[in-house]
Amino acid sequence: MLNIVYGEMPEAVYNTSLYFDNTYYDSWLLDDFAKEMIKSVDKAEVLSGQAVKSKALGVIPATRISGGLKTLLLIYNQPEKVFNASTCGDNCAKWLLRIADKADKDITVNLRHIMDFGRGKFAIRIVNNNTIVHDMSELVEYAGYYIS
Repeated sequence: MLNIVYGEMPEAVYNTSLYFDNTYYDSWLLDDFAKEMIKSVDKAEVLSGQAVKSKALGVIPATRISGGLKTLLLIYNQPEKVFNASTCGDNCAKWLLRIADKADKDITVNLRHIMDFGRGKFAIRIVNNNTIVHDMSELVEYAGYYIS
């Protein structure tokens, strides 16, 4: 299940881009699920563990992929840590849910805004009040208390 802590969370990794640039492994990009995320989020194709081919930017090093994609790859590869997912756009929301579905245990992220998880049904635990929400209407109702 995806767990979200809204608002300030000092123990979360805040600067996910810098953290990714200094900790990622080439193998992270070569995973089939990661390749699918990269294609979806950045419209890019993995060429190697160190390079991707972006429609917008051409061939770029892995450290130049989008901040949202870096955060998703961190969450996927280091599920025991809590990352600031506010670096992700709404195009990453479905991937957060998919990562949580694939994981052996709950995934926890920190958000400082209300991300749009779409019109469908889902199960997300808002850790701040230990409430499980099932759609955007419920999420906005409960998460709004913690966003300033």
